[in-house]
Amino acid sequence: MRLFRRRRDRRAETPRRPVEEVDLDSLLALVADNLGYACAFEPDGATLTLTGPRRLTVRLAGLRAEALRRSREDWPVLVSGHLAHALACADEPFDACDLEQARPRLRTRIQLDDDLDPAHVVGRHLTADLVEVLTIGPASTGSGGRPVRPEEVGCWPITAGQALDLALENARRDERLSMTEGDLGGVAVRRLTGPTEGAAAHLRRLGDYLRVPSDGVLVALPDPATLIVHPVEGIGVVRAIERLRLFAQREFDRRAGALSPQVYWWHAGRLSLIRADLIDQDGQTRLVVAPPPDFARVLAALAVRSEGGTEG
Repeated sequence: MRLFRRRRDRRAETPRRPVEEVDLDSLLALVADNLGYACAFEPDGATLTLTGPRRLTVRLAGLRAEALRRSREDWPVLVSGHLAHALACADEPFDACDLEQARPRLRTRIQLDDDLDPAHVVGRHLTADLVEVLTIGPASTGSGGRPVRPEEVGCWPITAGQALDLALENARRDERLSMTEGDLGGVAVRRLTGPTEGAAAHLRRLGDYLRVPSDGVLVALPDPATLIVHPVEGIGVVRAIERLRLFAQREFDRRAGALSPQVYWWHAGRLSLIRADLIDQDGQTRLVVAPPPDFARVLAALAVRSEGGTEG
């Protein structure tokens, strides 16, 4: 009887794992087998060791958290992607699931929403068409960084939003944009360029480089390493929209790696799309502008000041 009681107590001391974790483990084992690997789980389920063509330890905390946010129908694709990604990144000189190793390597870059699979990236929308994506690079500069996957961020003791803010601070501290003055058909602009594809992330720190008027600036993002800006200070901004839009479209059409053909308004820490469509009519190209309501009010105020002779 005493022996039976000890065994019963030992069983009671071993907590039952949630059925979701057990099911996910079964799926992980199946996918690993299909990839040619045997697998062994740590008792707490925190890691999985793959043994086969190579030996690799895979962290699972972020994967488990991501699985709980998705329907079970998504699990096979999620698990396959996670293990395939772990194998593909096995030779990286850092462990992206370890925040201490990842922290100095984090950066952001801006990409078009249409070019992204939201299930595989961590980011936040700047506008409806532009997304600030979290990346991690092989060196302290973050150069050549790849997107960070949600399962990797899920291993960290900070939120995705905090990770994005940390990446922006890294870029601000370690990278400095160069600035030159230019002219687009009589419209004065400033061109800010950086050493990596994350230069556009400096938009949030634009005040570090130039005086930002109270009504903000116009911005073109011809590529991820470049900002073209024009201050919103007078009714001449209408012409500037046209020049920037034509310039951005030309850059977008002529080269690979271009970012956006649009013009944006940066004001009060927010980026807004200024809808400006190029329309061919009677052999001529016309620009039809549909500004967002807040910017339309700024244009109206600038027009009143201009008519009153108070434009600076």
